[in-house]
Amino acid sequence: MAVAYERIADQLRQSIRAGRLKPGDRLPSEAKLAEEFGRSVPTVRDALRVLRDEGLIEKQHGRGNFVRRPRTVAVRTNLRHQWEKNRAREPLAERARTGATEHETGLHLNDLVFCASYREVQADDDLAEAFGRPAGTTLLERTYRTRHATESAPFSLVTSYLVHDLIAKNPGLLDETKEPWPGGTQSQLCTVGIELDRVEERVTARPPTPEEAEALDLPPGTSVLVLQKTSIDINDRVVEVSCVILPGDRTEMLVTTPLERW
Repeated sequence: MAVAYERIADQLRQSIRAGRLKPGDRLPSEAKLAEEFGRSVPTVRDALRVLRDEGLIEKQHGRGNFVRRPRTVAVRTNLRHQWEKNRAREPLAERARTGATEHETGLHLNDLVFCASYREVQADDDLAEAFGRPAGTTLLERTYRTRHATESAPFSLVTSYLVHDLIAKNPGLLDETKEPWPGGTQSQLCTVGIELDRVEERVTARPPTPEEAEALDLPPGTSVLVLQKTSIDINDRVVEVSCVILPGDRTEMLVTTPLERW
């Protein structure tokens, strides 16, 4: 049998899902809810904590509890890589028209706020092994954060690594102010004669670090998906390694596997 705070949480949950309480609505104060349900304020607080943990409401300091606005969902499919490759050599105007984030969210370019940061780093043992290069090899580390203009949290936390020597002949690839690059990484690599043969992706799930939870504005108890991506060119060289941290509350992974005919 449900205890008192669970029954309160369930009634509020039903009101939210039925639309009687709409996104952005402020809930009555804890004292008002306690009076309405005939329970103590601590019992009401327990109920509200459950709803916050489920991501249905959020507490704004000094203002109260509000129905959480639904976040934009990103559907990440493995077919995105061929889609990007098909566009890599398209004219600039075509590549600039849309990108992978728009493709995955259904948003338009003007809906997005994009931020990129570059720096040179030395490959540690793990990255050196991934690239098949000596430890200490100079890499270009790129971090990306893209969000909906009406939301505070990005769709993902992306850290990408390229071998500096492989891309240095195009100085534009070392310049973060050139981002967002129309056509994405495959188009960037195309400018220095690199064609991808395949992309390997490994996905695991884990609790977020405190920094990830804050950056992605995750409800308590929400996991993240960790996508480790390795891009391999037609000469069987690893040319990019990236780590993508995806919020578990608004990411859908869609895997489509074409099957050969008998």
